[in-house]
Amino acid sequence: MYKLIIFLLLALPIGVFAQTVTTGTVFDYSKKTLSLPGVSIRNLNSKKSTSTNKEGKYTIGANIGDLIEFSAVGYHTDTLYLTNLLNRTIYLPVKTNNLKDVDITAVRMNSQITDAKDPLAEKYTLLSTGGNLNRKRMTDKVGGLNLNLGYGKYRRQQRKEADIEEKEMYLQEIDENFTAKAITDITKLEGEELKNFMIIYRPSVETVKAERPYRYAYYISRAFVAWKKLTPQERKLQDLPKLKAN
Repeated sequence: MYKLIIFLLLALPIGVFAQTVTTGTVFDYSKKTLSLPGVSIRNLNSKKSTSTNKEGKYTIGANIGDLIEFSAVGYHTDTLYLTNLLNRTIYLPVKTNNLKDVDITAVRMNSQITDAKDPLAEKYTLLSTGGNLNRKRMTDKVGGLNLNLGYGKYRRQQRKEADIEEKEMYLQEIDENFTAKAITDITKLEGEELKNFMIIYRPSVETVKAERPYRYAYYISRAFVAWKKLTPQERKLQDLPKLKAN
């Protein structure tokens, strides 16, 4: 009987310490000192879930290598890959509110506005693009051809510039989120390995554009799992062949 009691007393602390947890505090990304209560926290590996208290603090069962998801109404969802079980500080960015389309019916327009002459409209009327509401499109033809005067080329140029501007916007977003610091915080990679990881796994514009909002922390975590499966040779960038001298 005494041996059984001693065994239970010795086994109890072992069972307690076997339960691993991670703790931390969640803040607003823009207002760094504003803690967020009621944030939903979920361990994607064990399916355990909890939420932050009124001070923004949380505790959840976890092991190294688990993915922890943070979500709250009005905020972007973020995912953390656990490389250790130390206390964490999480910052969630606020979602941008997009105005919905509005149906406008029975609107009376001021005739002074609708009849006003626009000096630029005269130019586009001559290009067969239409002008103000009271103007007619140009219908004169030369040799059976409409007078377009390069309008199609103008529109193609406009679309091209819009595509370039959109691409630049996504590239800037990737530069601001797929950073050495963000990657090191999650993966602990440094030096040459960090440089190679950033080159190999930098997300493309098409990938970021296809998923909005793009979860960079989750992507980095998944990329790091794939990185660990590479051989040391595969993790190194192959040198480009040298040009032969003439």
